[in-house]
Amino acid sequence: MTWRGSTTVSDRIFACLPYLLPLIDGLVFGGFLLTQFPALRVLLIPLQPVLIVYGSLGSLGQLIVFFALFMLVVRNEKISHFIRFNTMQAILLDIVVFLCSILLRILTPIPGASFAIETVANTIFLGIVGAVVYSVIQSIIGRYAEIPAISDAVYMQVR
Repeated sequence: MTWRGSTTVSDRIFACLPYLLPLIDGLVFGGFLLTQFPALRVLLIPLQPVLIVYGSLGSLGQLIVFFALFMLVVRNEKISHFIRFNTMQAILLDIVVFLCSILLRILTPIPGASFAIETVANTIFLGIVGAVVYSVIQSIIGRYAEIPAISDAVYMQVR
């Protein structure tokens, strides 16, 4: 069910694209899982062109993409609410990925914590992938993806 009017096919496609941001940034946490299960790397083959372009931007370019999405899409009232909502939700998921990377940096120097680090990284990776897959499927269907706490924050930002 859509909240503000119906969505077109183009709206649904454009609403899915911002979710590449947290997915690509979340791949850092998937290193342990992808090493243990190399067959999962096949699922990442379609992302290779995006990974190459996004990786070539460097940190400054990635920060520019982040703020460009916020300023040019989320704050643009001319763009449909559905696209702005999903873009803001993808941005907040990316912020969660960033905060989790800080958590892992804190845990890394602790001696003997390698198992805990692997477990936390795998959990973060699977959580981000699950949230992105759920959100993309909901966007394709034309529904708003309701992720607890994150969607509430999105509704506060997107009018």
